[in-house]
Amino acid sequence: MGFSLKLQYCLVSVMVLLPAVCYSQDYFVKSRATYYGSPDCLGTPSGACGFGEYGKSVNDANVAGVSRLYKNGTGCGACYQVRCTNPQICADNGVNIVVTDYGEGDNTDFILSPRAYARMARPDTAAHLFAYGVVDVEYQRIPCQYGGYKTQVKVHEHSKYPNYLAIVVLYQAGKSEILSVDIWQEDCKEWIGMRRAYGAVFDMANPPSGDISLRFQVRGSAGLTWVQAPNVIPKYWKAGVAYETDIQLY
Repeated sequence: MGFSLKLQYCLVSVMVLLPAVCYSQDYFVKSRATYYGSPDCLGTPSGACGFGEYGKSVNDANVAGVSRLYKNGTGCGACYQVRCTNPQICADNGVNIVVTDYGEGDNTDFILSPRAYARMARPDTAAHLFAYGVVDVEYQRIPCQYGGYKTQVKVHEHSKYPNYLAIVVLYQAGKSEILSVDIWQEDCKEWIGMRRAYGAVFDMANPPSGDISLRFQVRGSAGLTWVQAPNVIPKYWKAGVAYETDIQLY
């Protein structure tokens, strides 16, 4: 987008419980939001999450760049309900967005696509909302829902067969967050961690030959778990192709 979510015992308990409390957010947080310029009102394919064209049109282009909610890329793909707070021009339910980019605005948590920004407004009041430029909002984390889609693993366009493999996960449902990705090394019978290159993109030089199995460390409704996707990427993979898995991350 270009703009450049007994004392020792007590202390330990707070450190352990706080991430769970933050993750299971089911209340609205006050913040601010703005929007970015777009000739077609859609998202941007060059977002920092690395989603490409998916980041432009996913969720009917109701997408956003975020700052602190970006979480060094872990926040990519998260869904939020965002609603502005002016009762004269703002719709009660606001808009549900997907995080596809990193962006910093005027003390804002969200920089929305024009389409998403307009959908916070009541009928016939979108022009008034755009005139503000920056508005007070409240938001909460919600489950992502992709009817008819299972989780997909896309071979990123920067990949170079067979010496460099980069991947990004698409259609990540629920409130899950992918913390890390491992790739199975058949010759040494062990899982090897991929590098988080940037955003939601994980990569590895000299990946294994043959069909590729992955496992994802996921923080979701079941807590911290590992989810495996056997043979998800075929031996003769191609850059830019998305391969459907038999799993769904929640």
